[in-house]
Amino acid sequence: MPFDGLVAPAPLAPDPPPTARYGAFAAIAIGGLLGFGIGYGVGDLLGSSSTWAAVGAIIGAVTGSVGVGIVANLTLRAMGEWNEVKHPERSHDSQEQE
Repeated sequence: MPFDGLVAPAPLAPDPPPTARYGAFAAIAIGGLLGFGIGYGVGDLLGSSSTWAAVGAIIGAVTGSVGVGIVANLTLRAMGEWNEVKHPERSHDSQEQE
């Protein structure tokens, strides 16, 4: 068979550094807090009772943290894959010695 000696390369290990992961967590927390404040303000302005302010605060916090979380996740994946492609000799999954 002509393709017997071919071996598939190991998959990329998109592991960003821990400082980037901590920064992403902090960004998600800040996004949730800011969404909480915006939701509370909108609910307080538009609602006739404080219940609307609470509902707006919860919806704003969830929306803000989910939105920032999506962006942070995509950014961390791209950063990890970029470092892996740019410096393949640092790969954790690459073959040690052949």
